[in-house]
Amino acid sequence: MTPLRGIALKIISVILFVIMSSLIKAADSVPTGEAVFFRSFFALPVIIGWLLWRGDMATGLRAKKPSLHVLRGMIGVSAMGFNFAALTLLPLPEVTALGYAAPLLTVIFGAILLGEQVRLFRLSAVAVGIFGVGLVMWPLLTVSEMSDTVLLGIGFVMASAVLRALVQIHIRRMVQSEQTSAIVFYFTMTSTVLSLLTIPFGWVMPSGPETLMLIAAGLIGGVAQICITSAYRGAEAGLLAPFDYASILFAILIGYVVFAEVPTTLMLLGSAVVISSGVAIILRERYLGLQRNRARPNMTPQG
Repeated sequence: MTPLRGIALKIISVILFVIMSSLIKAADSVPTGEAVFFRSFFALPVIIGWLLWRGDMATGLRAKKPSLHVLRGMIGVSAMGFNFAALTLLPLPEVTALGYAAPLLTVIFGAILLGEQVRLFRLSAVAVGIFGVGLVMWPLLTVSEMSDTVLLGIGFVMASAVLRALVQIHIRRMVQSEQTSAIVFYFTMTSTVLSLLTIPFGWVMPSGPETLMLIAAGLIGGVAQICITSAYRGAEAGLLAPFDYASILFAILIGYVVFAEVPTTLMLLGSAVVISSGVAIILRERYLGLQRNRARPNMTPQG
């Protein structure tokens, strides 16, 4: 696979994830736990079919450390639930933009939990990015009709960002012993099972259109997972990462056309600030990685 194809798959996955989110938002009368079930359960046949087609089913079922998969599932399904809940309370573009706090928080958690070295450049970029997140929040916090619902929505999306950052830290540990196909498969399995625990909290019988939207969300989410996994097989993470931020363009378009959500100037400005800080971190890490690779051939053993 060429890097260009990897980029194409990454962009496709970004578009599909935004479409999935818009379908979940449209079916907002369904409880969050039930939406998570549909998203997870109907992604399973897509992922299993993909593993069979690749001949990776045996690898996908092989878990060397099952406890790691359970923990990943618990954190990941909580992040998904908070994000889905936020979609029912806030406009789609705002949820997407505030979600960009996750990679910034990953830098912070990497330093705290993994002991990763964080230099002044990255710290400065993270600070700028957090300022951008504040700009996105500001119109939501200052509108005259602001309610507890808006505050709850902001709390949900920020909780989701924190948990998504923790998931990224956890996956960095998992890949040392677990295969990518197993991580994808068992997360979907675990989130399906865990979502069933929310039945006592009031599942409902969705209408016909809502049922179709939820099933479509699950199928599209499964295809998106496959696309993003395949993309990283064809191109380096540093090359693909900036394309995550293309999601704001599609979120604004779908939000405006489908939900009549008009983005505010501060939301757009804040998104641009967050994206700039994220891309700066990515490009800086890519540059340092190239420098390290050039230095290795010049290192000769001493003695």
